[in-house]
Amino acid sequence: MQSRRAALLLAAMLASATAPALAKTGDYAALLAELNKVSERVEKLEARNRELEQRTASTTATEKRLQVLEESNMQMEKALASDRLSDKEPELATRLKAVETQALSMQKQARQIESLEGISVSASLTGVVQGVNSGGSASGSHETHSNYRGDVTLSLPGGDIGNAEGKIFAHVRLGQGKGLGLVPTYTSSSNSTAFQLESANTVPDDSFAILAQAWYQLKVPLPLSGNKANSREHLHVTLGKIDPFVFFDQNVAADDESAKFLNNAFVHNPLLDSGGDVGVDRYGFSPGAIVSYINEHSKPESWGASLGVFSAGNGANFSGSPGRPFVIAQIETAQRIGNLPGNYRLYAWNNAQGADYDSTTAMRHSGIGASVDQRVGDSTTLFARYGHQLKGRVRFDRAITVGGELAGNGWGRGADGVGIAAGFLRTSNEFRNDSLTLDADGDGNPDYGYEAHGWERIAELYYRFRVNKQIEITPDFQYIANPGGNEAAASAKIFGLRARVSY
Repeated sequence: MQSRRAALLLAAMLASATAPALAKTGDYAALLAELNKVSERVEKLEARNRELEQRTASTTATEKRLQVLEESNMQMEKALASDRLSDKEPELATRLKAVETQALSMQKQARQIESLEGISVSASLTGVVQGVNSGGSASGSHETHSNYRGDVTLSLPGGDIGNAEGKIFAHVRLGQGKGLGLVPTYTSSSNSTAFQLESANTVPDDSFAILAQAWYQLKVPLPLSGNKANSREHLHVTLGKIDPFVFFDQNVAADDESAKFLNNAFVHNPLLDSGGDVGVDRYGFSPGAIVSYINEHSKPESWGASLGVFSAGNGANFSGSPGRPFVIAQIETAQRIGNLPGNYRLYAWNNAQGADYDSTTAMRHSGIGASVDQRVGDSTTLFARYGHQLKGRVRFDRAITVGGELAGNGWGRGADGVGIAAGFLRTSNEFRNDSLTLDADGDGNPDYGYEAHGWERIAELYYRFRVNKQIEITPDFQYIANPGGNEAAASAKIFGLRARVSY
């Protein structure tokens, strides 16, 4: 502004000095025009000068901000170079370290979860107290016995072979208490949870554990060259020490003595289990191999076929040859009737070392059976089993069991259940003819001492009360009429209480 005034003042002075001459010459107007041009150029120069001053001021501020940012960055780098936290560090560095620590912790947990993926562990402890009337006990007097049994199972990934997935399964069982001693009956036990060491040196104080099962299973998707994720057909190959009833004669409503029916006649097909044709060791297990085919193209409906070969006789407890095995084949299908699920199984077996009722080992025992379970309502599941002995001298050669379980939905106890079942075991013709006079041990006294005939009749009723997710309490009552085909024997009445803790 000052330069502009100086320029204007100089122009005025020049105009005054030269005015007379310009008036004479007529160039005064031209001079004023020049002065105006000079004034405009001065204004433009001043505006440009102000703009330059503003830019210079802005550049200085930017330099100062950059200097502050560089100092802050140096502090950040110094703070992040150490894992330690300090209240003198920038807040952002402290927060970044906290986030990094949390992320590392989550990665560690993820690695742990990944390493545990496919591993499952379950455990249960079951205790039973039972009492029997004097007429039904072996001693002829009222008896009460208790026992407990524990089961721990572990399932592990068994690695992959191509598209096939491996699985390792182990089962440890422990327990103490033999349960009640009954008059001779066709059912092998009124308490299928009883589990105790059986040897010549057994004493009541003995409590023990065994490796009940240990097997490896390979699940092969079919076709072999197909897409594993889209496979609806599978081949299962299982090898090891196995409970055959895990893979054969299964039943949703009657297959678990720790939660459902206690009497052995309702847990499995009586001809196989109570009758002894299954050929396992004294604890119910045997080394063997199983090949199963499952077709799930119409899932949830499916069908499959299985073939199992197990060591029998002394081979079942590894003390003899695995030759002359127990062989069982099964076909099964899962169907829906009125959108309610059901399972239907047919099977046939052959035991090359089946035991006859006179304690001799026969060349061959064989039979056929069926197991059916079907839900018939939102709360009711029914079951039925049938067994028919085709070859072998056995005490009973027909077995029919029927029953079901009603969930407690109707009275606001959906996790509870009421179970009821009836069983009929028919005396075989051979045993009926020999029972009165048979003296297999040669001591001069009949082994049975009565003439067996007719059907042994069994009934069981229980109420399973769910205390919480882990604990169940189950009162149980059983009734056995015509035990062992002996119409002269009193009926057995068995009252029991079962408690189960599971995880």
